[in-house]
Amino acid sequence: MTLLRVKDLGVAFRQGGKATQAVKGVSFEIAEGETVALVGESGSGKSVTALSTVGLMSDAAEISGSITFEGAEMVGAPAAELRRVRGNDISFIFQEPMTSLNPLHTVEKQITEALELHQALRGDAARARALELLQKVGIREAETRLSSYPHQLSGGQRQRVMIAMALANGPKLLVADEPTTALDVTIQAQILELLAELKRAERMSMLFITHDLNIVRRVADRVCVMQNGEIVEQGPTEQVFTNPSHPYTRKLLEAEPTGEPDPVPQGAPEVLRTEGLRVWFPIQRGLLRKTVGHIKAVNDASLSLRAGETLGVVGESGSGKTTLALAIARLTRSEGTIVFLGRDISPASEKGSSRAVLRDLRREMQIVFQDPFGSLSPRMTVEEIIAEGLGVHGVPTGGTPREAVAAIMTEVGLDPAAMDRYPHEFSGGQRQRIAIARAMILQPKLVILDEPTSALDMTVQVQIVELLRDLQRKHGLAYLFISHDLRVVRAMSHQILVLKQGDVLEYGPAQQVFDAPGHEYTRALLAAAFDLKTMGRVTSEDA
Repeated sequence: MTLLRVKDLGVAFRQGGKATQAVKGVSFEIAEGETVALVGESGSGKSVTALSTVGLMSDAAEISGSITFEGAEMVGAPAAELRRVRGNDISFIFQEPMTSLNPLHTVEKQITEALELHQALRGDAARARALELLQKVGIREAETRLSSYPHQLSGGQRQRVMIAMALANGPKLLVADEPTTALDVTIQAQILELLAELKRAERMSMLFITHDLNIVRRVADRVCVMQNGEIVEQGPTEQVFTNPSHPYTRKLLEAEPTGEPDPVPQGAPEVLRTEGLRVWFPIQRGLLRKTVGHIKAVNDASLSLRAGETLGVVGESGSGKTTLALAIARLTRSEGTIVFLGRDISPASEKGSSRAVLRDLRREMQIVFQDPFGSLSPRMTVEEIIAEGLGVHGVPTGGTPREAVAAIMTEVGLDPAAMDRYPHEFSGGQRQRIAIARAMILQPKLVILDEPTSALDMTVQVQIVELLRDLQRKHGLAYLFISHDLRVVRAMSHQILVLKQGDVLEYGPAQQVFDAPGHEYTRALLAAAFDLKTMGRVTSEDA
């Protein structure tokens, strides 16, 4: 029996007398107990289509066509009818739980809110149901977590809370909008397994939205491929994967970073070395703030990195990857030895505490962050963003700063004619190229890449990986590459360092680590990344 039927759906956004068509003539159905995946790149219309099912679009949206749920028309339905369906019969799980959850309310309050609205449950009855839901989604020590706030939970725990909220009223259709994109591979595997188990137990249907086809093959019965607001191909999952008929589908299936980095030049000089690097954060209690213990964010990390070499740093959230990078860049306190370009820049050394040395260090060691939109000032033009470091460090350019910006924009694949525009006028991939240009204009020797591709579509990931390889080849750059995406890490890295809860569990040549991992934790990461069939066996201390 058909649960949801979308027929010839069109969505246009009107602003200033101009209409932009976001969805054009989309038609598909979801049967009871079926999982349908909407697949496509950012801006293809996936989320707009899903939000339209229960009228969650803004007033600027003009919706045409038909959407029926259990035979009832949703387009143009009275507000009271839409409120009855939302969160009750149709529930949503969103991509980023930290922004979807209210930071001022406890987990208990956020779950029981839906119970009060739709089931009139209050007090002990609502609390009991909330506790039952947390236990159902696999949160350990569920009773103590009821009083927790979102910032006190890990990424996986926050996503489980979102799932508990979505299940609160026993929905018939669960809409999962990129529910695993921001999660580590092992936690991603657990969330996918959890959704599959809940779907079977609750007899739900699911609309699964993603840009990652590796996930789709494991969760969906049927696939709808979207491009520029249209469904260009749809059919049974196995058919679409084994015999895709549309060029865009074939492009998505082939969009995976492949190959390996160029060999490190023989005799390449050492750029970075750490010995016994440690970052411990004190736990202080009492009126006098007495130190009663430490959080061991990084514990005894020793590594070496040469010019033209990439060290991939992998591990789950909270393993110490970013803290290690910040310590190397002298942006957080640390103990141990840090040698950069032959200079001891350790905090304890005389040179390491010199402001002049640190100022020079900032130019030679640059960072590219995970979220380019968050790391680029929305009030500055692209020219101002990229050229800012030239003025700060007094770097000679051999011409005007504008000419230097134009040259580096060309090198990273951007049109210099766009340098007077602002970040919001660019796509995610273009913004990441701007962030790379900002780092490269200073001609650094080491670039720290902190999850530079995790927020990007698969096709854009491939482009950024190729760009980074080209820049490394041309300038002999050393990369410290932090990522939870082991497919990208394998395509980029010469060496691999595996972190868990601050400890280095494995460190060695990439080929050796991928082909014959020596630690059980590394094997679990690889299993989750490359064979989701094993996801039920992958566990985490507290996802």
